[in-house]
Amino acid sequence: MSTKQVIFGCEGTGLSPQEYRFFASSAPWGFILFARNIESPDQVSRLTAQLREAVGWNCPILIDQEGGRVQRMRSPHWREYPPALDQIRATGNNAARAMYLRNRLIAEELHAVGIDVNCAPVADVLQPETHPIMHNRCYGSDVKTVIEMCRETVRGFLDGGVLPVLKHIPGYGRAVVDGHKDLPTVDVPLEELETLDFAPFKALNDIRMGMTAHIVFPAVDDAPATTSPKAMAMIRDSIGFDGLIMTDDISMEALSGTTAERSAAAIKAGCDLVLHCNGEMEDMVAVADACGPMTPQAQSRAERALAQRARPEEIDIPAALQEFEALLSG
Repeated sequence: MSTKQVIFGCEGTGLSPQEYRFFASSAPWGFILFARNIESPDQVSRLTAQLREAVGWNCPILIDQEGGRVQRMRSPHWREYPPALDQIRATGNNAARAMYLRNRLIAEELHAVGIDVNCAPVADVLQPETHPIMHNRCYGSDVKTVIEMCRETVRGFLDGGVLPVLKHIPGYGRAVVDGHKDLPTVDVPLEELETLDFAPFKALNDIRMGMTAHIVFPAVDDAPATTSPKAMAMIRDSIGFDGLIMTDDISMEALSGTTAERSAAAIKAGCDLVLHCNGEMEDMVAVADACGPMTPQAQSRAERALAQRARPEEIDIPAALQEFEALLSG
């Protein structure tokens, strides 16, 4: 099936006739859900089915369900989880097991309502200067811990029938401003970046989907990584990531120009997909016009990623939850 190099959000808890027609004609590769799209399990299940019906195939449906502040599905219908860093510190020597259980439980909830891609793990390395918006979303301040926690997160997702998205390539831990509002610039030597910031992504380069960081590394290029051919070449070559790369939300104010201009620049730089999240129709139409059909390379990467979709492995959810809560309580 011919799809465009874009992932769209939608406006509410169900599709309007206008949205349905637009998605059917624009053929996005997938969709992403936010809190505005979430009310109840039955409603989310209807929405995910409606989105797939609009495009005519079992397209991927994404969400950001990290836990902590970044958690679109919340109580009373779904479990809530502490920020990842708080949990990792609280569980100590059992942190790896607790991360697996956390993300296996999250995957179970997502899969049950038709969501099959979660935008995690977060492989950004925590630094003293890390902006508060990122601080406790990180898994640790050393490369080894970050890699281990990411591996357990990925394993939990895949066992639960959900695909992971590695973020934020090539590294967002040193950002001292909020990329939703401003463009972070990290002016440190390339060798230092390769040793710390980029290292987890290199170690995790076998994950089949990733998300860019809207951040400038002058040691690499003066343009944001999302729209920089030099940064994208580094991600592909030096970091060795050959998975499907989507942008972070193209609507974020870290980037300049219109969303259509940003989208075209990201595709030209080497991103496989543009992620557009706000669900605003006028904006989506412009972005769809700026994004062409999937390239053969992007299509191949997409097929490799989607080939990992599988039925969840059997698990005793009450027992897993009891073990997880015991680990949290120490």
